[in-house]
Amino acid sequence: MEPHFDKTDGLIPAIVQDAETKDVLMLAYMNKESWDATVLTGKATFWSRSRQKLWVKGESSGHVQIVKKIFMDCDNDTVLMQVEQIGGAACHTGHRSCFYRRLEGGQWVEAGEMIFDPKDVYK
Repeated sequence: MEPHFDKTDGLIPAIVQDAETKDVLMLAYMNKESWDATVLTGKATFWSRSRQKLWVKGESSGHVQIVKKIFMDCDNDTVLMQVEQIGGAACHTGHRSCFYRRLEGGQWVEAGEMIFDPKDVYK
């Protein structure tokens, strides 16, 4: 069984979760090619909508995601991947999780852990 890429114009959401802590790290999109690459290599691979190309998570930063388990929803059009996050940071901003902002009293505040300075990593 594979995800139904045809139901969603070729892209499905992929929720990425830390396999140990169960923290939600990020959400990205996969097409059939990135799905196949992920299953084959065990490294989280996505489709970059902005760059219109395959994107192996961590190919620039070294903060790769090693896939431990993959779950699929009941409609076969969304996956949840539990990963080992190498290097501690999933977000290109340097935060552990892409969900590092929290709404408090009508204001957005940074609540997530900063792991690295992006200026030092992306040159």
